[in-house]
Amino acid sequence: MSSASHEDVSSSVLRRMKEGGFDFARFHPIEFYAIFSDEELARQAARQFRGESLNAQIIRRGEGDWHLQVSKVMYATHAGIDDFEHDLEAVVVPLGGVLDGWGVTQEISAPR
Repeated sequence: MSSASHEDVSSSVLRRMKEGGFDFARFHPIEFYAIFSDEELARQAARQFRGESLNAQIIRRGEGDWHLQVSKVMYATHAGIDDFEHDLEAVVVPLGGVLDGWGVTQEISAPR
């Protein structure tokens, strides 16, 4: 996916989050995803993303696909998400992986 079309997708998602009442003033664990065909390469990428505000997991999916899920606790801003995706891409692509988007769980408050 080109950077321009990816930026349009992120902008659209963030706009829908705003319309849904997402709390942008709080930190949230934002999930970033990548797919690998090789478990060891996925694990090499995961080792690059460990720390106080980061968590990485490898999950086997389908026939031989390995999904890397990196959670980063951060503000949900276009610039922050874009910056982290570029960092992730710099690790994932040389190892033969492909980015597969991002997501965040939106808490729904109960009606009063």
